[in-house]
Amino acid sequence: MRKKVVAGNWKMNKTPKEAVALVELLKDKINRDDVDVVLCVPAIDITVVADAIKGTNIKLGAENLHYEDSGAYTGEISAPMLDEVGAGYVIIGHSERRDYFKERDDAVNKKILKAFEYNITPILCVGESLAEREDGITIEKIRMQVKKGIKNCTDEQAAKIVIAYEPIWAIGTGKHATNEQAQEVCSEIRKCVAEMYSDAVAQKTRILYGGSVNAANSAELFAMPDIDGGLVGGASLKEDFAVIVNSAV
Repeated sequence: MRKKVVAGNWKMNKTPKEAVALVELLKDKINRDDVDVVLCVPAIDITVVADAIKGTNIKLGAENLHYEDSGAYTGEISAPMLDEVGAGYVIIGHSERRDYFKERDDAVNKKILKAFEYNITPILCVGESLAEREDGITIEKIRMQVKKGIKNCTDEQAAKIVIAYEPIWAIGTGKHATNEQAQEVCSEIRKCVAEMYSDAVAQKTRILYGGSVNAANSAELFAMPDIDGGLVGGASLKEDFAVIVNSAV
């Protein structure tokens, strides 16, 4: 049985002091050894959050990394840097990175392979726009992103990667896919992994739903057979995140 993952994506929120305060609020309310609880935080918060979560079951994640170990890439953060501070997860290919910063599928793939070099678990984000959904090409778009994202991964890596389906039209809008819509796409992601690798690998790959996940809808979403948890945005910035984590069964 796949272990559930509930990951918070703080985006560009929380100063270091605010970050520590939130961790202190959450850590006594989250005590789930059967769920991988991850906080993916801004780069400036990584070291203070690493200290704040010591002794808890909360894992540390980052929001991005570069595909080179070092170099003249002003403002970037590398996998060796994340590895040294104990980050075990990293979000790669979020729609905001793809849109605002023009990240392409080939760069996403290189980042995923680099994360694995340092035993950091990538959370690959895939998703379609409202126009793409209305045009009936959701599955085509998602399959393309998955295929290009996990290209050249080994069987072991494909089994370990976390893939988050985030319909772009549902991110930060208060709208979310119905349980059935989310399940349909997550099921297609698993089929795509099976086609590229094997059914045995695909059955180990953990697939999340993200897009306005909150305390009111998380339990039903997480109960879908191919949804193994959530990538949580706005609701991860407050106490509700503990409720979402504890709804994962």
